Amino acid sequence: MTTYTFDQLLKSVTVGEGEGAAVRDPATDEILGHAPQSTEDDLNAAVEAARAAQKTWATLSHDERSDYLNKAADAIEANTDALAELLSREQGKPIKNGPNALFEVGACSAWMRSSASFPIEPEVVLDDESGYAELHYVPIGVVGAIGPWNWPMMISIWQIAPALRMGNTVVLKPSEYTPLSVLALGRVMNDVLPEGVLQVLAGGGDLGKAMTAHDGIDKITFTGSTETGKAIMRSAAADMKRLTLELGGNDAGIVLDDVDPKEIAESLFWGAFINTGQTCAALKRLYVPESIYDDVCDALAEVAGAMPMGRGIEEQNVLGPLQNRAQYDVVARLVEAARSSGARILIGGNPDDRAPGNFYPVTLVADIDNDNPLVAEEQFGPVLPIVKYTDLDQAIEWANGLDVGLGSSVWSSSRERALKVAHRLEAGTTWINQHGTLDPRVPFGGIKESGEGLEFGLEGLKQMALPKIISG
Repeated sequence: MTTYTFDQLLKSVTVGEGEGAAVRDPATDEILGHAPQSTEDDLNAAVEAARAAQKTWATLSHDERSDYLNKAADAIEANTDALAELLSREQGKPIKNGPNALFEVGACSAWMRSSASFPIEPEVVLDDESGYAELHYVPIGVVGAIGPWNWPMMISIWQIAPALRMGNTVVLKPSEYTPLSVLALGRVMNDVLPEGVLQVLAGGGDLGKAMTAHDGIDKITFTGSTETGKAIMRSAAADMKRLTLELGGNDAGIVLDDVDPKEIAESLFWGAFINTGQTCAALKRLYVPESIYDDVCDALAEVAGAMPMGRGIEEQNVLGPLQNRAQYDVVARLVEAARSSGARILIGGNPDDRAPGNFYPVTLVADIDNDNPLVAEEQFGPVLPIVKYTDLDQAIEWANGLDVGLGSSVWSSSRERALKVAHRLEAGTTWINQHGTLDPRVPFGGIKESGEGLEFGLEGLKQMALPKIISG
């Protein structure tokens, strides 16, 4: 396999200034490189190549395909440093500290190996005097994957790895904000994968729309906004494409009155501010009982004030910029709406608009109403509203009151009390005394308008295949 330097990897995925779209470093506003822009003709050619390659790929055994996945994981690990630097400079996250770029690259290889590790055997569903039947899982065909900009490499692997393991081929379009890191990931993996099995095409929204409508693509997997997810569902209905959609969340956390605020403060912080808050399953609204409200606010503010923010390539930083200016503007608008309503800014809320980059400071907002836009809308940035409650039933009603349901959490020193609340929360996952912790062995997905289908674990693999009954 080939091992690349950062400069070699960047050069391999960029084109000349007049040939592609500029990609900027969100910490400096400087142009990092120019991404090629694939056309609909390029998509047609990629789908044709993927359909041809899929016929041979599907004939391989699970063990043979798993061996390729492990080789791809080896290739990612061999290029960790170059991939992490490119990711940091394009997405903004720190290279080394906190849940960082090295963490994301490491997660890519870990998820590849996990997808390769699950045994998949036919399931005997009937075996008695009346007959015999087995449930098998067979490839779907060509999977079209559309990825986001917040965890561009890791989420791409969440799409790629199970699809390949189950005998499909993949055509992937990364976000137009973070195409280079995903193109680089594809370049590294394709050094060891068979030709045509994985293809990465950079482009804008028109390319994504063409993918969802393409009659040569059999399934779409998408991570992104609920609005776009609904548009994909409408498009997929024309030819009944299979779908896996991981969409927006506005995750609630409920603190119970038996916690030690100082003991949970750092875990609360990282639940909310992982990846500078740019995570679908981050903690985005926190409900705290009146009896310990001020103590929780003080403990969180103390932790937040000690977290350095700056360029990801500078080793001391644990938080980076927002990836793009459009998201910066969303965050700024919501904080100003909270401030105008009379909410109390505990820390932050004072960005330097004259400085380069998309840096918005870590911001905690207290004494805020549940119907404030900062609470009701997904901010997707380094801001956490903290809502006071006096009645637990009211807090649960508030937590369940939105049309989304990706994740939620309960914080308590009593597991029994936490479980009672957890069962009442409407979310695909409810964590206890943590938030947003994902494991490749544990299925993950949203309910309500937060998604369709599951990812991870054996259940995630099955959703990249078609169930087939052989009876008799």
